[in-house]
Amino acid sequence: MMSKIKNLVSGLAGAIALNALHESLKKTSPDMPRVDLLGEDALQKTIRYFGGNISDKDTLYKSTLAGDIVGNALYYSLIGAGDRRYLWPKVAVMGLSAGIGAITLPEPMGLDSDPVARNTKVKVLTVGYYLLGAVVTGLAITLFKKS
Repeated sequence: MMSKIKNLVSGLAGAIALNALHESLKKTSPDMPRVDLLGEDALQKTIRYFGGNISDKDTLYKSTLAGDIVGNALYYSLIGAGDRRYLWPKVAVMGLSAGIGAITLPEPMGLDSDPVARNTKVKVLTVGYYLLGAVVTGLAITLFKKS
């Protein structure tokens, strides 16, 4: 049970790192990924599918940010599952998979991919953000292992 909690905490560290990087850089240049806009689009379409709507932009932003942190924390926590000998390969595969998925899946899902895939620089940065979150998770798992 304790290892699952450590994995969740490690995944949360990775999710916070990803979101802190994104939030601090998103408005510094027009060529920065806008993962928040993609998330808002996904959340709003999901809520509308069920007959609802979030009309307040601040509520939509905060709800999306909370969902991103929870979802990414759960995803990244899976890095710690299984044999620890494969920790760093899992970091690489899961970080790259999340980033590549973020730039390739929106369009087939009916979402606007422009915020994360409008040009090569934005695509590379988007993948890098998710890879960073996975690396932070791996580092946190390693630190827990040493304690």
